[in-house]
Amino acid sequence: MAQVPQTFFDALAVRAWCGLALRALGRAREEIDAINVYPVADGDTGTNLYLTAESAAAAVEAVFEGHDAHGSGKPALADAARAMAHGALIGARGNSGTILAQLLRGMAQVLAAEGETAHTDGAGLRLALRHAADSARQAVAHPVEGTVLTVASAAADAAGAAEGDCGTVARAAYEGARAALAATPGQLAVLERAGVVDAGGRGLVAVLGALVETFTGDVPRAVPVVSGTSPAASAGSIELSAEVLAASEECADAPATGGPAFEVIYLLEADDTAVARLRQRLDALGDSLVVVGGDGLWNVHVHVDDAGAAVEAGVEAGRPYRIRVTHFGLGDVHTTGAERPPREPAQRAVVAVVPGEGLAGLYSEAGATAVLARPGEPPASGELVEAVRRAHAREVVLLPNDADLRHTAAAAAEQARAEGIRVALIPTRSAVQGIAALAVHEPERRFDEDVVQMTSAAGATRYAEVAVAERQSWTMAGICQAGDVLGLIDGDVAVIGSDVTATAETVLDRMLSAGGELVTLVLGDEAPETVADHLEARVRESYLAVDTVVYRGGRQGAVLLIGVE
Repeated sequence: MAQVPQTFFDALAVRAWCGLALRALGRAREEIDAINVYPVADGDTGTNLYLTAESAAAAVEAVFEGHDAHGSGKPALADAARAMAHGALIGARGNSGTILAQLLRGMAQVLAAEGETAHTDGAGLRLALRHAADSARQAVAHPVEGTVLTVASAAADAAGAAEGDCGTVARAAYEGARAALAATPGQLAVLERAGVVDAGGRGLVAVLGALVETFTGDVPRAVPVVSGTSPAASAGSIELSAEVLAASEECADAPATGGPAFEVIYLLEADDTAVARLRQRLDALGDSLVVVGGDGLWNVHVHVDDAGAAVEAGVEAGRPYRIRVTHFGLGDVHTTGAERPPREPAQRAVVAVVPGEGLAGLYSEAGATAVLARPGEPPASGELVEAVRRAHAREVVLLPNDADLRHTAAAAAEQARAEGIRVALIPTRSAVQGIAALAVHEPERRFDEDVVQMTSAAGATRYAEVAVAERQSWTMAGICQAGDVLGLIDGDVAVIGSDVTATAETVLDRMLSAGGELVTLVLGDEAPETVADHLEARVRESYLAVDTVVYRGGRQGAVLLIGVE
C-alpha cells in the first residue's frame, strides 16, 4: 500500500484506497454489526462489508504482484479498477456487501473507460461517484430511503458540487455521506426505534473516509452511530451506550411485519436476458433483492422462504455457484408475522458442506446452514468458520460430507471452539450420510445425545457414487481409461463400466446384497433422464420392503450419489 497521499486517481491510489478501506472497516466492524437492525437484525453488516472489501483488496494486490513478476511496472488504472470491482463482486457478502460491490463496479466502469490512461483527476472522481450511486440504486429491486443507497446518493451529490482535485472531491463526498448518515433515523422507523444510524451507510462512510485519507493523508473525524436524539450522540461519542444497545435489541425483538426466513446468495454466469427474467422471478419469491454485476458474471442476493426455489431459478438462468444459504431464525416467525425471537444465539444449529445447488436448498430447508463445495474447489477452513458464525448458535453440529475435508473441518471446529461455540464434528464422508444424520437431528435433545444419534445414522449409511473418469489411472477394480464410468463404494472404485445406468445398477446391487431399508439417490446434472426410474424399478422388483427417495443435486461433480441405510 502506498505510504504517501496520492495526487491523482491511478492504480496506486486504487491499491491504497482498498487497503485503507479494509483497515477502516476492520476497526468499525464490531460497531457496525452492533447497530445492524435493517433489513434484518442479524448483526453481520460490518463483517459482510469487511469480507467484501477484503476480497477487493486481495484482487488488486494480485494484479500488482502479476506485474511485478513480469517486470512490467505498475498496472494501468483500468486494470486495478477492474480487479477491485471483480474482487468485490465474487467476494460480496450479505445485502450491504452486495451493494458495496456494485458501488465499486460503478466507479470502475468510469475509471476504466479511458482505456490505458494512467490516471484521472477530480472531475473523473466526481463522475465515478455519481455512476456508482446510480448503478447501485438500479441494482436494488425496491430501493428504500434511509439506507446505504441514500448515503451513496448524498455522497455523489456533494462530490458533484465540489471543484478541485481528488482530495477536495473525496472530502466533499465524505462530508455529504456523513450528513446523510446522521439523517437516516428520520427516514426509517426501525432505525429511529433502535436509536441508531443505518449500518450499511455507516460502512460506506468508513470506505469514503479511507478515500479521503488516500488523497490527503488525513484521517477524517469520528462518525457517531447513534441517532441525533440520543444522549450519546449529543456528546459526539462513537461508543454504543448500554441504553442504545438495549434499544437496538428491543427493536430486534419487536413483532415482525412479515419477512422471509432465508438469505440466499450466489454467483451466476448468465446473459443479460436471462438475468432480467431471474430478477422478476426472485422478486416474486421474496424481498431484499439485489442483483449486481454484468459482462456475464453476476452476484445475486435475495431473502426468501423457499431457498430451493431461489437456487433453482438461478439454475434456469445460467450457472450458479458459491451458493450460500443462511437461515435467519428459529421457527416460522418471518412467515407467520408472530413475535420475533431474540437476537441472542440459538441453542443449536447444523452446518453442512454440500456438493450441489439442489442439495444446498434441501439442507437449508431442513434448517441447516449450507456451504457449497464446487467440484475441484473445496471450502477452506475460514469459510467453514464463517458458516458456523452465521449459524448464530451456542452449539453447532458440523457435517463435512467429504473424507478429504475432515482435517479442514477439524481446524474450523477448533477455531470456532476458541470463540466460545460448542462444536461437534461428525465425520460424514458423503452428502447422503449427511442427509441421514440430518433426518434424525432433534434440537430439543441434549447436545451429546443428538450428536450420538446423528453419528449413528451417518455411520449406518453406506455410500457410493457414479462418476466419469477424467484420465487413465490405476484403481482397485483395474485400469480405467478417460471417459469410463466408475462406480465407487465407500470411496473405492468397485466397478468400471461404459454406461451410467448399467454401472449404477451394478453398484446398487452390490450395496443391497448386504441388506438395507432405504435407498437415497441424488442425481447430478449429467445423469441420464431415465436412470432414477430404472433404479427405482430395480429396487421395487428385486428388494422387498426397501424404499427409494430421489433428490436433484445440481452441479455436484458426481453423476449420481447413492446411499443405503
